[in-house]
Formats: sequence, structure tokens, C-alpha cells
Amino acid sequence: MLASSDEIIDELQLASQQGTRYPAIVDDPEFVQADRQMGKTYLFHWLSSNLQDPGLRVPPCVDSGVRQYARDAVRRGMDMNDLGSWRGAQHTMWDRWVDGCFAATSDLTELRALIKVSERSVSTFIDDSILELNAYVDQERTELVRGVNAQRQATVQLLLEGAPIGRTLAETQLGYSLAGSHLAAIIWLDSNDDDATRLDAAAEVVLRLCDAPRRLTLNASTATLWLWLPAGVAPQVQRCEAALAELPGVHVAFGRPARDLDGFRRSHLDAASAQRVLARVGSARRVVRYEDVALVAVLTTDMAQADQFVADTLGDLATADRVLRETVLTYVRERFNGSSTAERMFTHRNTIERRLTRADQLLPQPLADDAASVVAALSLVALRDSP
Repeated sequence: MLASSDEIIDELQLASQQGTRYPAIVDDPEFVQADRQMGKTYLFHWLSSNLQDPGLRVPPCVDSGVRQYARDAVRRGMDMNDLGSWRGAQHTMWDRWVDGCFAATSDLTELRALIKVSERSVSTFIDDSILELNAYVDQERTELVRGVNAQRQATVQLLLEGAPIGRTLAETQLGYSLAGSHLAAIIWLDSNDDDATRLDAAAEVVLRLCDAPRRLTLNASTATLWLWLPAGVAPQVQRCEAALAELPGVHVAFGRPARDLDGFRRSHLDAASAQRVLARVGSARRVVRYEDVALVAVLTTDMAQADQFVADTLGDLATADRVLRETVLTYVRERFNGSSTAERMFTHRNTIERRLTRADQLLPQPLADDAASVVAALSLVALRDSP
């Protein structure tokens, strides 16, 4: 089972997500990754313990990564007593284990004893782990309640849920004006990166780029920062990437600017959607704006359908040279103006014409017949292929 652990962990995570009562476990890329790592840690712990001390009670796993996951869950209003998630993973693990038991021996007496001992071991380990983690979560929650961040966290959560809360009260608790335009951003670190000092440094970079007088920040987890600015325009992607060059491993997703209480909420939800797009398509892009990937966000709700859409729409153009694909995108965005496209791409117009002719040869149908679908499909491919 240790040898085939990656395949087992995929099954454990799927079962865990299907049984959870917390949407963030499925939707938030950071939690998806952390949840997978937690499943892997627990699986390895139980298997390794039984290799070392067969049949003895397996102690709860006290791993720093698991503890970090628990702390992040507390800060997002969750607990570790999500039994649907635990039991889903447990049942999947047990199915795999039983298959292994039957493959290991045909001696019914030995098999019966093995399954009985294993069943007690797995169920006791899960129960002990839940108790241990919940005790840790209770301790963390008590410490968190003492901090200023707790009140801010609760207020932001109410605003994001659209709950009735007076503007004056919310502004007092947040120390941030909710009138006017808001630009929300989510800043996060690469997985396994624990240098959280770069999060605040990145927030300062974004503040300067937007020329904003102040910012509201919330530590959503040790590796993620939520940010709001009184700004009406999101900075250009290339400019932002250049400004973040000295902060490796940092990623930023911007929402669309919007106004007042509802805008505070909608801009953040846009940023979260843009972040999820990068996770779905496996993009390494460091900066993304929702307005640039809104169509891709809709397309990638079902990745299997999205992949089929790309194949059907682009044909061989999907795997063509990147410059050729960029030429088609630029040509459509420049309203089918060859001269403007050539100027934008610093290329001679004849070169643009040759590229467009080649693109039509690769497309299942000419660009002019279905330009909107081609642009949507190319946008998805471009996002996925970001260096």
C-alpha cells in the first residue's frame, strides 16, 4: 500500500471532499492541497506504525503540517470534527485494505484475525485522531479569540456572507471605510512555503501599484492574505509581475473593482474565482485578474467539458506555436485589424497575414466563422501554458 500510495491518496481525497460540509475544502486551492497532504500524512502514519508495531494501537499523528492545517481551518471558521469527511476517507481506506488482506493470504483463520485486528486499529486511530485534533483546535480557537484578528475575521465573514450588519459597526471593527470603490485581492504562497513575511511585503507592493492611501488585510491562513484597497482599477498584470519579481513564490489574484458594501463582497468573490481558475488549469501564472479570466472561469467549471471544447474549437491550433496563438488572440482583440495587430506585436503586417492564414489551416473552421469561441478556447490554453 505504501508503494501505491499516490493512487490511494487520490481516492481518499475524493471521498473526503464528497463527504465534507465545508465548501472551502473543495473550492479553495490552498485547502485542497492541504487536505490532500493531510490524507497522505495520516495514511503513511498508520501504515508505518503497523510496520513497526503490528497490531498495536496507533497513536494520533502529531505532525506540524496537520497542525498548520488545523490552525488555518480555525481561522476560516471551521473545526476538525467534519465526520462526513473523516468517514468518507476511512471507508475508502478500509476498502483498499480489505482487498490487500485477501491478496495477502488464503488462510481463512489468519484472514479473519487480520481483518478483525485491522478494523479495530483503523477505527480507533481515526477516533483518537479526531479527539486529539479537536483538543488542539479548541486551544487554538481560545487563543485566536483573544486577538484583534478574531473580531476582524468575524466581521469580514458576515460581510462576505451578505449577513445584515450595519456599515458604521463594520467600519469601526475593521478600521476601514466601506464607502466608495473597493478592489479585493488574494495573495498566497506556493505550497510548502512558510515564509509568511512575503505576504505583507506583497500587500505593500500592491498598495503602491494602486496608489491607494490604505489597505485592509486579513490573514486567511499562514500562507494566504486577503486584501482590500480603496481603488477603482486593478493594476496591469505585467506591471504587477515586475514589481513582485523580488518576492519569489508569491501569487496574486485580483477581483473587479466594485462599490460600497456589496462591492466589498463581490470583488473578493471575483478574486477567489480567479484564484480557483489558476488551480483548475494548473497554471503557474503569478498574477491574474478576474476580468481577464471571467470567461475561462465559466468554461472550467467542468474541466472535462472544457478540454473537449478546446479540442473541438481549436483543432491543431491548440498545440501550435505560442506566437501563432497569440497572433490570433491579438487580431480578434484588435477588432480584426491587421495593421493594428502588427503594431501591437511589433511585427510587419505581411507576417501577421501569413500567421492568420496558417491559423485558418489549423482550425476546424475559419476564424471568421466562430471568433468568439476561438478566443475563449485560446484564452484557456494561454492560461494553462503560462511559464
